Formats: sequence, structure tokens, C-alpha cells
Amino acid sequence: MVKDGIEVISNVISSSKETFTNSGGVIPEKAAREQVRCTLPVIHQALDKADVSNEQIDAIAVTKGPGLLVSLLVGSTVARTLSSIWDKPLIGVHHTLGHLSSTWLDAIDEYKFPILSLSASGGHTDLWLRESHTKGKLLGRTRDDAAGEAFDKGAQLLGLSYPGGPSISKSAIDGNFDAFKFPLPLHDDESMDFSFSGLKTSLKYLLRDTPDFENQISDITASYQHAICKHLIDRIKKALEVYTQVKEVHLVGGASANIHLRTLAEEAIKPAVLRVPMKISYCTDNAAMIGAAAYYLVKEADEKAYEEFETVASMPLDEVVL
Repeated sequence: MVKDGIEVISNVISSSKETFTNSGGVIPEKAAREQVRCTLPVIHQALDKADVSNEQIDAIAVTKGPGLLVSLLVGSTVARTLSSIWDKPLIGVHHTLGHLSSTWLDAIDEYKFPILSLSASGGHTDLWLRESHTKGKLLGRTRDDAAGEAFDKGAQLLGLSYPGGPSISKSAIDGNFDAFKFPLPLHDDESMDFSFSGLKTSLKYLLRDTPDFENQISDITASYQHAICKHLIDRIKKALEVYTQVKEVHLVGGASANIHLRTLAEEAIKPAVLRVPMKISYCTDNAAMIGAAAYYLVKEADEKAYEEFETVASMPLDEVVL
């Protein structure tokens, strides 16, 4: 539950991460079943933690996509039911806008637009120029795999647990990120797009050609993590060269929890201000960010602008016209 788009009253998360630790990724049908099992307990916990009743709630927000279809169906069905029973307005929020709104949560000072926002997770990697809380321009997105998927696949190849980001980051702590060289994707490309398929392939061949790679896991994970983060930072730097009016750079989505990425970004974006979600729990999917996005959608109330945002955010890259 979120008040005024900033203050988090309660943010209860029931994760199925342990369920898929050894599966190499999420199994949609199983994830939906876990969601059904946990939904009512989570709702009760959220109300209890916030110490409010349903009568005190102004509106209900729900993620309407993109995402796993079966999970979206579970969430939207529950939200529609509560909206009807409690007689509350229902606000559908685009998943990406939720992540872009995660830096507002628990904010202690004012943000200065325009903002350059990198949203990177297992399902998407986008670069946005933000004009306001709900208005923005898509500058670039991945042409193939997402950054989070590159971490997950890399962890799978290395025999590490899911999700790959935290596993690789933990393994890389004592490693040398200069030990192995990986390519820098699209470095000479004029666009601000991303591409991670080549990095995954490079890791696969590295492991194939390194018979004793098990004895060099820390150096390999450190080098692979550095390559992914360096590519993300390279795209941010390219955008800052064009959009010199940017005041702040925000990192959101699961990848924003990566300490190495934060460290590289802090140095690369100066003199712009770097902001990341105030808590690690705000980096990954959570209800609070959807509530914050819904608040600003109502506050800014520009229906046409949001329709344009949804259209661009959901279109294939080659159909996006900026």
C-alpha cells in the first residue's frame, strides 16, 4: 500500500524464488498456482501491516502486462473481484511504468526532470528519457535477450542457482573482472539499443575451451558480470552525450540491485545524479511500485500520453517510431 505515490505503508512480498532455484527459470503454470495459494494471505498481511481496513483504501492498482499470462490473469481476476466487492476504482498499470516508478518509493527529496532511466530485468531492458512521472520517450531497448536473462543463462551454464543475478554477483565478489575478455555489444552502433545474446554465446565458448573452468569460477563470473554491466553503462553514456539536459540517471528493475552496476554508473554519469530504489525489495517485482505508478497516473491524468506510453513500451523494436 502506498500513500501519495511515495510513502510505503506496507509492501508484502511472497516469492516463489526457492521453488525455481534448481529449475533454471520460472515455470509459468507452477508460478500461477503458487500465486493463487499466496494471494489471500498476502492481502490480509498487507492490510494488517498497514493497520487499515478496506474502507480506507482509495483505489486498487494492478499490473495489466506485460508478463507471464497466467500470473497476469490471476492478479487481474483478484483485483477485479476486490474492486467490485469493495466498490473501489481499479487502475491498470503497465509493468514497465511500475519499475520506472520504483525510485519514488520512500523518496526523501525532490527529483529533477528530465531523467534518464534504465529499466533492466529478466523480461526487458529499456532506456527511457522521462519528462514526468508518467510521460517518457523510449530511446532504446534490447534487440534479443534481456539483461536479467543473460545473468540467468550465465548462471545456468556455470552451474549456479536461479536467479542468476544474485548468484553471479555473490560468486564474483573475490574475482578479477579483467581475467577474461568479453565483447562490448553494439559499441560502434549509433543506436541506444542493447544486445546480450552474443555475451551468452561468448560465455558458452569460454567454458567449452577452458577445461578447468570450475577452478576459475570467481574470475569468470566477475568478468561476465562486468561485461553485462559495461554494456548497460555504455548505452547510458551514449544517451547522455545526446541528451545533455538530463539531471538524473535512475537504475530500476532487478539488475539495479547489482552493486557492480551501481558502482560503474556512479562514476560514468557525473555530474548527473544517480538514483536507485531505496530498498533491494523495490528493485524486483513488487506491489508498491505499481501503487506509486497508479497514483501518478491519476494525478497527472493525461490519458492520451499514457496510451502512447503503453503503445511504444509494448511494440517490437523495429516498429517503434521516435
